[in-house]
Amino acid sequence: MNTTRVNQPRRIERLIAGRATADGAGVKLTRVLTQDLQRRLDPYLMLDAFGSDNPDEYIAGFPDHPHRGFETITYMIAGRMLHRDSAGHEGLLENGGVQWMTAGRGVIHSEIPQQQDGRMEGFQLWLNLAARDKMSAPWYRDFKADELPKVATPDGAAVTVIAGASHGLGGAVTRDVTAPLFLDVHFSAGGRFEQPLPAGHNAFVYVYRGEVTIGGQTVPAQRMAILANDAQADGVVIEAGEDARMLLIAGQPLGEPIAQHGPFVMNTQQEIAVAVVDFRAGRLGQVA
Repeated sequence: MNTTRVNQPRRIERLIAGRATADGAGVKLTRVLTQDLQRRLDPYLMLDAFGSDNPDEYIAGFPDHPHRGFETITYMIAGRMLHRDSAGHEGLLENGGVQWMTAGRGVIHSEIPQQQDGRMEGFQLWLNLAARDKMSAPWYRDFKADELPKVATPDGAAVTVIAGASHGLGGAVTRDVTAPLFLDVHFSAGGRFEQPLPAGHNAFVYVYRGEVTIGGQTVPAQRMAILANDAQADGVVIEAGEDARMLLIAGQPLGEPIAQHGPFVMNTQQEIAVAVVDFRAGRLGQVA
C-alpha cells in the first residue's frame, strides 16, 4: 500500500501576494501570512519571506526583542544569522539551516547577520502555542542543513522535512498539539509531488522559485496558495513544468481565541496586558 498516494486532492481557495514591509532594525521583507489570515490558517500566525543582495536592506538585522506565547521557525536559504537569547541559547544559522525557538512564557532574543555583503534570504514562520503551553519554559534548537531529513521521490521532487513527516520520513521537529508539517520541496522540470494531509488541517503553499500547478491552477513565484478545506480531500498534488521551489506548510487548528500585540500572542487582552507589564518590568526574559 502506498501511503503517499492522494486520491482526492485539495484545490486552491485563493492566492495571496503578501505585503512589503520592514521589521527589526529596518530589514526589508514580505509579510505573506498577515494578521487577518490568522484564523483561516490557524495554528500559524505569520510567515515572512526575506531576500536581498543589498546589505543596506538586511545588515542591521533584528536586535534584542521579546516574544511570548508562540514558536518561531527560521529557515535560512542563503546567508548567516547569529541567534542569542535571554535563556542562554546561541546558534549560527547558515545556508539551509533551521532555528526553532519556543518563546513560551517569554524570551528576549536577537538575530544579527554575520556577513557584510552577498545574499541574505530565508523565511520566518510563527506557530501558535495552545493556551495550556503559552507559559511553558523557553526552548531552542538549531539544525544545520545536513542535519535535516531529506528524501528524493521517484517523481522528480527533493524534499527537506523540517517538521512533520513525508514519504515515510520523519522531520527534524514534531509537535503533538499543532501537528505542524513544514516541507521545502524542490522540483526538477516535469516533477510531481503528492502529500497526504488530514482533512481538518489548514494548509498553504508558498512558491519562492519558478511556478507550480495545483488542480490546474498556476501558483507563480512569490505567491501563497491557501488550500481549500474539503472533508473529502486527503492531500495535495503539486506539479511543476520547470524547475521550482516551494514551501508546503500545514497544521492542526487550535480553535482558540487569538490576542496579539506585536511580539506577544496570547488568548485574551488581559494576558497581553500582563505580558507588556512583565516586559517593562524586566521579568519577561528571566530564567526561572
